[in-house]
Amino acid sequence: MVEIKVFGQTYTVKTDAEEDYIQEVARYVNEKVDEVLKKTKSVSTLNVAILTALNIADDLLREKEKKKALLREIGMRSKDLAEKIDIKIGGKELEKVTLSG
Repeated sequence: MVEIKVFGQTYTVKTDAEEDYIQEVARYVNEKVDEVLKKTKSVSTLNVAILTALNIADDLLREKEKKKALLREIGMRSKDLAEKIDIKIGGKELEKVTLSG
């Protein structure tokens, strides 16, 4: 059980995660709440919570897209390297055949 404070409210969270991690999550949420509060005149807790959730969802989706792009790039570079290695290995085998023949 970890006690955290989010948007002025205290919550007890039952989790298997480390307390430091849960506190970091709470800090992140609070930072996002503060960003919303600075940009909006809304005093409704529900509106602030919804806008914060939308901003966090946006962050998540952008990070997922970055991850996909990086994985595609890694895949292309790996394939390119594998082809270059195959060409080098193939060239060495041809040299050996030519030299011994």
